[in-house]
Amino acid sequence: MYKVMIIDDEASSRKLIRNSFDWESFDMQVAGEAASGIEAINTIDEIRPDLAFVDISMPFMNGIEFSEIASERYPDLIIVIMTAHDKFEYARKCVSLHIFEYMLKPMVRSEVIEVLKKAKARLDETGPVAWGETENASEQQSSAMESVMKYIQTNYTDSTLNLTSVAQAFGFSSSYLSRKFKAETGKGFAQYLTECRMENAIKLAGPDVKMFNISARVGIPDPNYFGRCFKKYTGKSYSDYAASLDAQGSGEAPDGGSAGS
Repeated sequence: MYKVMIIDDEASSRKLIRNSFDWESFDMQVAGEAASGIEAINTIDEIRPDLAFVDISMPFMNGIEFSEIASERYPDLIIVIMTAHDKFEYARKCVSLHIFEYMLKPMVRSEVIEVLKKAKARLDETGPVAWGETENASEQQSSAMESVMKYIQTNYTDSTLNLTSVAQAFGFSSSYLSRKFKAETGKGFAQYLTECRMENAIKLAGPDVKMFNISARVGIPDPNYFGRCFKKYTGKSYSDYAASLDAQGSGEAPDGGSAGS
């Protein structure tokens, strides 16, 4: 079954697309969503979509910027750009991009169905090689994964860093790097990258430091996505974590009493 990803900063739009179609009739399923291009770049390797609906107007990384990166890394990914009328001609002028279709918002159901039919026909013609299923001929040593870890630690501030870009940097297929990295480190690639970013975010955190400043410095310029990652990693929202640091600095106990009482 083909996987679909919906990338739009409006939750209502994502819900409408997700619930308006009988995806199974096209041999498809909605496998994942993202609220920004940044979030999509960080999660696309886990979702591995065959088809992506991408809104052109998103903060931090718009649909065109996302498509430039995605089409270079995943040449077989089918991208459908969604755009409002005032941005339609701008979108169509981006002829160098690997765009399958441009659609006006709000989208007409019958037109989307036609696009889905065309997309399925294209997918049925392709061999499943978009996600690098071909293994490297020679087995890589554990030292290679150590180099990958150091590379992540050095380049985690790059907001476009993900499994595929690192695999390309080292000459691996994405699937090989994913399996080898997990086998050697005990962690998935995305988990390790997020932990690296969160550990550095913790070092930068403080009561007088705004979350959006830190999120950009650790490679996640979308503060909403950063906030979700930070809370999942630390168990606290950024504001609560920063407040606890302030309390520690003032000598207060976590319950607000005196640290010496």
